Amino acid sequence: MGLSRPWRWSGLAAVLALLGAWWLGSGEPAPGGSTTPDLLRLERGNGAEPDSLDPQLARIESALTILRDAYEGLTRVARDGGVEPAVAEAWDVSADGLRYRFALRPDARWSNGDPVTAEDFVAAWQRLVDPATASPYGQLLEPVAGAMQILRGEAALDTLGVVADGPQALVVRLTQPTPYFPALLSHPSTFPIHRPSLQAHGRGFARAGTAVTNGPYVPVQWQVGTQVTAERNPYFREAASVQIPMVRYHHVPDPLTEYTRYRAGDLHITYTLPNGRMARLPAAIAGDLQSGPQLGVYYYGFAVDRPPFAANPGLRRALSMVIDRDLLTAKVLGDGEWPAWSWVPPGVDGYAGPRVDWADWSVEQRLAEARRLYAEAGYSAERPLEVEIAYNKSPLHDRIALVVSAMWKQHLGVRATLRAEEFRVLRQRIDLREAAVFRASWLADYNDAYSFLQLLRGGFGINLPRYANAEYDRLLDEAALTPDRAQRAQLLAEAEQRLLDDVPVLPLYFYVAKHLVSPRVGGWYANVMNVTYSADLTLDAAGSAGQ
Repeated sequence: MGLSRPWRWSGLAAVLALLGAWWLGSGEPAPGGSTTPDLLRLERGNGAEPDSLDPQLARIESALTILRDAYEGLTRVARDGGVEPAVAEAWDVSADGLRYRFALRPDARWSNGDPVTAEDFVAAWQRLVDPATASPYGQLLEPVAGAMQILRGEAALDTLGVVADGPQALVVRLTQPTPYFPALLSHPSTFPIHRPSLQAHGRGFARAGTAVTNGPYVPVQWQVGTQVTAERNPYFREAASVQIPMVRYHHVPDPLTEYTRYRAGDLHITYTLPNGRMARLPAAIAGDLQSGPQLGVYYYGFAVDRPPFAANPGLRRALSMVIDRDLLTAKVLGDGEWPAWSWVPPGVDGYAGPRVDWADWSVEQRLAEARRLYAEAGYSAERPLEVEIAYNKSPLHDRIALVVSAMWKQHLGVRATLRAEEFRVLRQRIDLREAAVFRASWLADYNDAYSFLQLLRGGFGINLPRYANAEYDRLLDEAALTPDRAQRAQLLAEAEQRLLDDVPVLPLYFYVAKHLVSPRVGGWYANVMNVTYSADLTLDAAGSAGQ
């Protein structure tokens, strides 16, 4: 990947010098921390504050991490990033691929001792597609017969193609063969619900201290802005194998603060690391680093249903073409992140998609075409584009926005202002269409290209740019009806090419998963899904959290 020759960023020298001072000037805290044993309570860094602990309403990664520990779906993410049985001990698929029959484990229990039944999944899936729930993941069940009609308000809930065949068998009808369907069912939005709790507490049924869950842990306390605490579920079907009795999820959105807390002995596991820190870890903790590729993309979204970006793909393309992603990943990030010349990350199972057609152009070609498109859109030095970049508060997001705005300014004359705000405020402004350019990211829900491409399907609940293209949607529909894996991959690649041509999003880089894991933690594993279940880990009782 990359350009035929290095970019020349003389106009960015001051910006990069400032970033270097900002980045390298942050001192290293001294090792230390309390030496009081923490009684086998896992202290786990978990990023930003969760948006919800309701399986059908949660949508950000910190919430999904807690839900994966608290509940079990029919399947779960395997240690290698694939899929393996969970509540479903086995399943059969009809010859045409349209009917699944899942056999549930007879020893599956809720945290109050009630048995987990097929009806608990029926109720959860009906709730997921119920328009009254307004779940951001409702369309995840798109392959299930009747799901889309229910979501559009055209059919009753009981027409969904999922029924209980007795208490321990779930039968699902699909509209088309879906090879990734078992993997999809590892996503928390498909997890079952304890129906008596929902009936008794309504939308409050999943709150910490109220929730009845069927996984290894039960959330018992949520200190808003700080942490969520979960305790071991004594009725979990494999409770005897869960070695850690309590997990505390710490919500520290600033990676440098989280890193400092790890060094001080407050955490056993970090959610991530400050960018550029991997190569500069002190010798005392260098062996604690766990890193690897992750199926995730960091991007800027354009509000394509609002001026100035509505019906203006040329302007969006111009803004994308002048971003030097090689410089961004090497100088601003520096932890092995990959420049994003596509939407779907490399490494997705069975898929090799396209890149933007200008990825290998010379610098001069790129800049000339970008300036032509910018002028064609009606902008010039005398009439520059004025736009705001909105993002959630973080030193990393600050640095990226500063560099992107400088590149836009130097090569096109764009006047960009930066707006950092709390994550919840940012999401509200995006939903209210008040943010023309916004920072976002997407992490794979399951290991398939469709997990990324579905995000930008017209009408999808978390299609933040509000992109809508009939041909793109048609290609996704045709891919869904194509059983041959190679032909399906080709159709998905054609859809991605359409997306890259329309530029509703500006992909910047692909993620690397990176954690500091204390030597006290045993059983750690990594995969491209960046999913490690707390119940699979062990914890040495000696020492402080970070030691």
